[in-house]
Amino acid sequence: MPAILILVLLIVGAAVALVVVGIRNPQAQNERLLQDRLEEFSQSGQQFNLEELEMSAPFTDRIVLPIARKLGELTMHFTPENWLTSISRKLELSGSSKMDPTLFLALQLVSAVCFGAGILIILSGSNAMSSGMKLVYTAILTLVGFFFPQYSLSSKITKRQKEVRKSLPDALDLLTICVEAGLGFDAAMAKVAQKWNSQLSLGFTRVLQEIQLGKLRREALRDMAENVEVSELTSFVAAVIQSESLGVSMARVLRIQADQMRIKRRQLAEEEAHKAPIKMLLPMAFIIFPALMIVLLAPAALTLMQSGMFGG
Repeated sequence: MPAILILVLLIVGAAVALVVVGIRNPQAQNERLLQDRLEEFSQSGQQFNLEELEMSAPFTDRIVLPIARKLGELTMHFTPENWLTSISRKLELSGSSKMDPTLFLALQLVSAVCFGAGILIILSGSNAMSSGMKLVYTAILTLVGFFFPQYSLSSKITKRQKEVRKSLPDALDLLTICVEAGLGFDAAMAKVAQKWNSQLSLGFTRVLQEIQLGKLRREALRDMAENVEVSELTSFVAAVIQSESLGVSMARVLRIQADQMRIKRRQLAEEEAHKAPIKMLLPMAFIIFPALMIVLLAPAALTLMQSGMFGG
């Protein structure tokens, strides 16, 4: 049994290392490293072949990263197409540009193995539980571990959307001030991108980069709204595109949008405040009230027991 546990721990550790290295080394970065090595060899004037060039790469780039990607690609063969599409969409909404579906599937496998191996190691030292129950608990925790990255990804999406909703009114105020001062809309977006370091400013930065690459501004703005899926941002983008198409004053449209977003943010804050008492009900009922009852009633109960009222 100890030998099996050691083998499981080694497999889990290797799998975790593969996924971590895969996340930290995206494909674009690997291609850039290869290009840098090619330029370095070409500038030095030395004679080299492909084998020497590959062997000059770090061990993680040559061995660990390809194995991690192969693990994810192997999982993709047994994954439904709709699930892969859903994972790709969630990764896009979460802003996880360093991870692709193959690495995410590999992360799910590693998480499942870690949860299953962990509960197996814990239960292996217990003789009070039958082997069948141990297998049941191991299977349940393995499923929990497999779906845990999905839950973490959904939480990251929700956090990103909340951050965009919170920063949108302030960004619109700055856009309005810049446009009223005489700047163009692209220059105003650049000011917003320079002012803050948030998900919304990163979105504006991406829009400006796409515009510089030749993409139409309305298409870049639509893509930004689709990459976040926040109704307020979608409404803002639609108003900007409509203003550009109809020739309406951009400053006036931005001023109206900023006022509406500020009212919307206040309404969301009031909604969260109204939800607070309901959210506090469960901790109060199961944590605070029992402790309070013990503090208040325990001295009286001890006094009654010592007085012999209960036959003590």
